[in-house]
Amino acid sequence: MDAFWSRLKRQGPDPVYYLTGSEEVLKDEAIENLVEASLGEGLRDFNFDQIQASRADPASLNDLCSTLPMMADRRVVVVRGVEAWKRKTRSKKAALNYLADPAPETVLVLVQSSGDDKLDKDLSAAASTVQFGEMEPHRITRWLTREASRQGIEFGDGALDHLRAAVGTNLGLLRAEMAKLASLETSGPITVEQVGDLVGVRRGETLDDWCHLVMAGQSREAMCLVEPLLQQAGTTPVRVLMALGRTLVGVGIARGHYDSGNRGRSLENAIFQSIRRARPFGLGSWKAEAGLWASWAPAWPPPRIRKGLDDMATTDQLLKDTRLSSDVGVLTDLVGKLALGREVAA
Repeated sequence: MDAFWSRLKRQGPDPVYYLTGSEEVLKDEAIENLVEASLGEGLRDFNFDQIQASRADPASLNDLCSTLPMMADRRVVVVRGVEAWKRKTRSKKAALNYLADPAPETVLVLVQSSGDDKLDKDLSAAASTVQFGEMEPHRITRWLTREASRQGIEFGDGALDHLRAAVGTNLGLLRAEMAKLASLETSGPITVEQVGDLVGVRRGETLDDWCHLVMAGQSREAMCLVEPLLQQAGTTPVRVLMALGRTLVGVGIARGHYDSGNRGRSLENAIFQSIRRARPFGLGSWKAEAGLWASWAPAWPPPRIRKGLDDMATTDQLLKDTRLSSDVGVLTDLVGKLALGREVAA
């Protein structure tokens, strides 16, 4: 992504782009910037076309890409859903023929939907390929700040961080919640309480908060939070288990650094570098998580980590295979097992 933005600003648009990845919002922003760089503000109606790959016949695709721009230097053609070209369709053959010698006056943008992350080797070999995946926490914060400015929102202390923690890292969902916040009639900055009321998740009741309670050994509080957590929109038992599993594996990595003799700032730095290399999906602030994992590492020796992973595997099967207990009961039982694991490991 960095190379794409830098090259576009420095050299202007390339003849053909192939956009992939899970973040549709970033793809749309890239397309808008390509249109802006190619056409400016004028004559977009005459020089911008957008079609679905599944509905594009070879003749129409060729006509769109070969048509000269009207009173402009370039035209832009966006073809969405190119995963429909996985097979050697006639339209894909026509596209590949065009890619072999693209028109210099046309910027062709091929967009692959987020549901299919496998690169098309033919398209990627003939186009400037850009993958728009999940952003790192500091980038999401910057994106939220820009979006807030665009929508005229001012956040109070902690409100923006709570929004990210409550909603997650999906930019589409974050943008939708930001639009709701923009519609609020308020005279001052948006507060944490207002964010909590709007998204239905109060401070201290996010999925991250629950994982932190479990790992810190605050089992009673974690058990009490299971039911409210599962009542939140988009929070499924599997998502809860995945988040806790990610944290447990992270603390296992932290314990490895701890057992290698790292302490204090050295331990936090080693953990941060491990996070930076792995880029785990859905993790919050890397620096904050590194500090938390370092603080929990002494209480989680390897035997306790291994038992915890075994307990989570059992819980995963229970959530999938049986109706003997509710999801709340299964996850509450897991919290108890992880707490007991400290004594068993000792």
